[in-house]
Amino acid sequence: MELKMDIAALESFVAEQFPQVAGDFTVDALDESQVTVRLNVQDRHLRPGGTVSGPSMFALADLGMYFAVLSRLGPVALAVTANCSIDFMRKPAAGVDMLCVTRLLKLGRVLAVGDALLYSEGLAPPVARASLTYAIPPK
Repeated sequence: MELKMDIAALESFVAEQFPQVAGDFTVDALDESQVTVRLNVQDRHLRPGGTVSGPSMFALADLGMYFAVLSRLGPVALAVTANCSIDFMRKPAAGVDMLCVTRLLKLGRVLAVGDALLYSEGLAPPVARASLTYAIPPK
């Protein structure tokens, strides 16, 4: 399916619709098969022990899926998370950003299904895996 929003359009959309998180995330790459989103890790994203918190990783996975959906549908602000299951597999590295690579597995009229792998920047093994479903509002 062709892209209806590019990186600049996605980042502009978030800046307008969700300014409270706009500075936390950057789209690193986008093509017809996947989107890569960066969590610009700051102190507020850390938990005791100096690693990225679970809620911050959830937000990264969720936004990655949101961008995957928007990039194919266009600016549909009311597309929402219907389900998310996340497996935390290893401790994130301290002092580096996190990357989320999201793939859409199915984009239907009502639901979009995808998966996401989260990485500490510069390290090969993923730190978390998420399976997400988004509800698409009627036209």
